[in-house]
Amino acid sequence: MSEATTTTWKDHFSHASDQYRRWRPGYPDELFAWLATQTPATDLAWDCATGNGQAARAIAGHFARVVATDASAQQISEAEPHPHVEYRVAPAENSPLGDHTADLVTVAQALHWFDIDRFHSEVRRVLRPSGVVAEWGYQHAEIAPDIDRVMKRFAGRTVGPYWPPERALIDDAYVGIPFPFERIEAPGFAMTASWDLDRYLAYIGTWSAVAGYRRELNEDPMPALRGELTPLWGEGERLVSWPLQLRVGRP
Repeated sequence: MSEATTTTWKDHFSHASDQYRRWRPGYPDELFAWLATQTPATDLAWDCATGNGQAARAIAGHFARVVATDASAQQISEAEPHPHVEYRVAPAENSPLGDHTADLVTVAQALHWFDIDRFHSEVRRVLRPSGVVAEWGYQHAEIAPDIDRVMKRFAGRTVGPYWPPERALIDDAYVGIPFPFERIEAPGFAMTASWDLDRYLAYIGTWSAVAGYRRELNEDPMPALRGELTPLWGEGERLVSWPLQLRVGRP
């Protein structure tokens, strides 16, 4: 998901918006069902930094209307239409919603791109009394110890120098980002998928660090990674899991 301020926005994703739409994993519906039980009503949700609308469409299964915004017009153009989702191009810090109109505000894998203080002020402006804000991200997938070791080295050493610096906030589980809301204790949730190696590598190819590696070194790190993973992966599909780092609260 891509977003930031109107003046300092770093667009790492518009160039690969189609690949993002095709290859990124989906969030668990149990997360959105649980969030719907925490809100004062289920009339309107704002999905901020929606990217291709992945979370917004899932939220629409539980809320009557979803306004999904992203600063990237290219990402919005790749979003899959949904009868209950209204897509808008807008930065996180200046949404098109009226004061105290939203029951829920969500941010999936994008908070680290924002002007955090300004965004949280905007959340307070648009949330209804007792409304809920949910912010989450995820780190690298968990598959099997031998595969995870290869991927940790690839992410940290091979393409590590090419991650945007904001990525460190995800690796720190958002601990360094203020959360000025009354916290709600949340269950643990994880994204899961059953993927073969080709599908997994297509997802890895959407990483901004992989794009940075290719751009700076004029070579592709993916063939070597495939060579390492092929004997470890085996035939067929494996369960891939991304535990979510979730923070939920009320103003």
